[in-house]
Amino acid sequence: MSDGVLIVGEDLCAEVVSRKAAFDAVEAVFGAMASDDAYNFPVIREAIGYADALYGFKSGFDRAGKALGLKSGGYWPGNAEKGLTNHQSTIFLFDPDTGLLRALVGGNYLTAIRTAASSSVSIAHLAREESKVLGMVGAGHQSTFQLRAAAERRAFEKVVAWNPHPEMLPRLAAEAEALGLAFEAVSPEELGAEADVIITITSAFEPLLMKDWIKPGTHIACMGTDTKGKQEVDPALLAGATVFTDEIAQSITIGEAQHAVQAGLLAEAEITPIGAVINGDHPGRRSDAEITVFDGTGVGLQDLAVASVAAAQAEQTGTAVRVTL
Repeated sequence: MSDGVLIVGEDLCAEVVSRKAAFDAVEAVFGAMASDDAYNFPVIREAIGYADALYGFKSGFDRAGKALGLKSGGYWPGNAEKGLTNHQSTIFLFDPDTGLLRALVGGNYLTAIRTAASSSVSIAHLAREESKVLGMVGAGHQSTFQLRAAAERRAFEKVVAWNPHPEMLPRLAAEAEALGLAFEAVSPEELGAEADVIITITSAFEPLLMKDWIKPGTHIACMGTDTKGKQEVDPALLAGATVFTDEIAQSITIGEAQHAVQAGLLAEAEITPIGAVINGDHPGRRSDAEITVFDGTGVGLQDLAVASVAAAQAEQTGTAVRVTL
């Protein structure tokens, strides 16, 4: 890149980073992680004691993609009342050869699209090919990103959804309609009985889906648990499934698997990085009856991967601002 710092704002990120670009970037970085060509640094995530906010840093280095940097931000639950997104973040990219700051990239859109890309990658590699019904647990800001990304991976015919606040479901219904998919609001039990693929994307601290509700052959992408104490599904569900994750260290400490591991229901050695499936080192799903779970904890390398795409595209098109600090 040229001298100075590239500034890539939120609107520009949405213009230059497509769902396909995000999928390709996230899939590649998961593969690099499994090959030890990329690694995340320890996550810092804390309640700041103000505005009920969670704030922290995710960072890492992708040696294969030459991406070095961090994402700074968190979750402000009161933002929706102010007309703002609850999740707020900014991504910093550094030159791995010099340590110089290369780019400041808006992280809100990229967080949503990379999270959706993560579950989409898991669907592409783990869900049954003939999956027809998509189940959505959660109807917040990221749910529509999840729905659109998932719809590109399997020939779904119907969406069934449940949210603790049912008044939020019309947004998902509108997205399903735009995609030409039938939509039905159901109970969690009905969702588990009908869905072939389930995406959970909530901020829950208790299980919303129980093991006995899930039918054989289901693939579940747990995308909301990224902090100690958070929980979306029954630990017994993970114990009876084949479990995959973005990063094992996060999965057992701040991810969905933390609860099953703490209860002695699941061993760390029983969790497989999804990158091993991407690289062909693990077969992934072994049967049509197998229940597979992807514990999407959200790793800093995902953010760096999509931010690098945004910075490169913005520079190539000449649409970003460049400043000298």
